[in-house]
Formats: sequence, C-alpha cells, structure tokens
Amino acid sequence: MQKPVYFDNAATTFPKPPAVYRAAEQAILYAGGNPGRGGHILSRRAGAAVYHARETAAAMFQAQPENVVFTQNCTHALNLAIHGVLHQGDHVILSSLEHNSVARPIAALAEAGIIRYSIAPVSDNDEETVAAFRARIQPQTRAIISTVASNVTGQCLPIREIGTLCRAHSLIFIADGAQGCGILPLNMQEHGINLLCTAGHKGLYGIMGTGMLISDGSVSLSPLMQGGTGSLSMSLRQPDFLPDALEAGTLNVPGIAALDAGMQWVMQHNPIQIRAKESALCTQLIAFLNRLPDAVVYRKPNAEYVPVVSFTLGNESADDTAARLASHGFCLRAGFQCAPLAHESLGTTQGTVRFSPSILNTPEQVAQLCRILRS
Repeated sequence: MQKPVYFDNAATTFPKPPAVYRAAEQAILYAGGNPGRGGHILSRRAGAAVYHARETAAAMFQAQPENVVFTQNCTHALNLAIHGVLHQGDHVILSSLEHNSVARPIAALAEAGIIRYSIAPVSDNDEETVAAFRARIQPQTRAIISTVASNVTGQCLPIREIGTLCRAHSLIFIADGAQGCGILPLNMQEHGINLLCTAGHKGLYGIMGTGMLISDGSVSLSPLMQGGTGSLSMSLRQPDFLPDALEAGTLNVPGIAALDAGMQWVMQHNPIQIRAKESALCTQLIAFLNRLPDAVVYRKPNAEYVPVVSFTLGNESADDTAARLASHGFCLRAGFQCAPLAHESLGTTQGTVRFSPSILNTPEQVAQLCRILRS
C-alpha cells in the first residue's frame, strides 16, 4: 500500500514533529498524576508540565501564563468565549468568513432570543472590510468576532485594524486563530485581541483533543461548566479567576505536553519561515491550476492569504475530485469545510477542494499531485 501524501493540514497537521510524540509519551509514562489534585510526585510533575505549556503559549502570543486556558479544541474555546461574554440584549458582529464554531453558537443564541447579530462582508480591500464592521456597530454591540484567516480560502483579515476599531468603541474582540496561529506572528497586545481562541492540533503541531483560550486579562468570563479545579475545593462556587474558572475537570496532560512541544518547535522554526515555505507550495499548485482552462482558484488578487488554496475543476464536483485524488493516495478536503458563510460569500454552491500543506511537505509531492490532476 502506497504511503498517503497529506495535504489536509488546515483540518489537523500530520505528521507531527518527533518531539511532539515524545512529549505525549513522556507525560503518560512519568507525569501520570492529576495536576493540582495532590502533593505527590506524579501530580507535581503533571502540574509542572501544564504550567510550562502555559508559559510557552504566553510567550508565543504575549499574554500572562495564568490567562492561558486549555480546552478540547478551538470550538470549545470559542464557545467558552461566546457564552462567557454575551448576555441578554447584546448585539455581536461577525465576519462573513466565519467557521460554524462561531456561526452556530451565535445563531443558537439569536434563535433563543438572547442576542442579535450582524454579519460584516469581507472584501479584498482591508479598509472596506473594517468599514463594514464599523457600519454595523450599534449601541448594544458588545463584541466583534473575526477569524484571523479563512479556513476555506486562507484569506487573512485585517486583525490589527479590527482590534483598533474595538478599542475605539470599547468592544470585546474575540479572534478565531485556528488557521493563523503558528503561521502568522500574532501578538495579542499589538493586535488588540481580548480573547484569542485556537486549536492546538493545527498550526501549533500539537495532537488532537487540544486547544486554547487566551485572555488579555481585561474580560470577565462566565464559565460554561462547573466542577473540580483543585482550588477552593471547599466552596460550592466555581472559582472566578483564570485559568481555574474555565478549566473544570481533569486536564488532558499528555495532550498539553505535546502541544507545548509543538509550540516550541514552531517558535524554533519561526512562523514567518514556516509560512514562506508553505506559501511556496501553494504558489506551485496555483501556477499549475492557472494553466488548466477549466480550473477555478478561489483567491482575490489584492487579498493576503495563509497557505490554503481552494479550487474546483470544471464540471467535476469537488467531492469527485477529492475522491479521485484519494484513490492515488492524496489527502485533501472537499465540500464546505464547515463554513457555510464563507461559501455563500464565494458563491460556491457545490463546495471546493482544499489544499493545505505543511512545512513537512515537499515541492516533489506537489508536482506528483499536479500530475494526477492533469490526468
């Protein structure tokens, strides 16, 4: 059986750096206690591993370690942020490129009559995009939610400018960094992000079952869950301080240790250099697709992109194209990528094929993919 060639890194990166696998194994073997739940050596080792990962994330995104909350994934983090800050009568603005991890909880709150929301269309002109957000601000607006980069096309949003807009109007800025963290040099302070939500298993090269909500410390968050935290154990009230307020229950210590190793690996390799190599692979594919008369590449000429390419081939459905590639061992994502708002914006009623390389892919692998597409 031929070895698969993996180009679905926007869903989850694969393979992981060897240090990530080792970190998970070491945590299972030598830090098997419950962090914060005892004074014995295994509990202390687990607690130390978790805190070290908080320090790594804080250094990477310019936050304080105690404001790093570990979650199951980015969807979990976004739900903590959304349900934690929005209240009866609030209004929220989101971009037209949001993933369902934002769109669905917002729609559910609106259907329940708790909040109202507006959608700001994203242009290939950053000034127009920011103006669209600004035009939708109302007296009841409490927050703006924006993806850092689209998971469908990779289009980057003007995060710094949106952060400035939020500060000017005293709005909470929630950023979905699932497709940007590890690729873009995100700085919460410089970009004006109050709550950064991200996956641990994508551009940070951790394993599945990990994510983070990182706060700048200025926002009070109501917990989505209550339970054991290892702190204030005699109180029936959930602690009101981070990270304990949002970390009810036992943490995924092996996953967090692996995420720590992944973040360190990314910082050693430099997100700017990682993006440059991955973008070169995207450019290689786009150059080939542009030579095919029936291929459509969903990119705007003036927009900025992370290393993701969405495309279709003539009358062949996206699902059929991906299935044909899969039969030759190539792993790409087809369909709507859990982002109906983005596909409505693109007008892609049948979905797209998504190519998303990692730094561990090679130009030779892209050339092989192009040969199959040509056939």
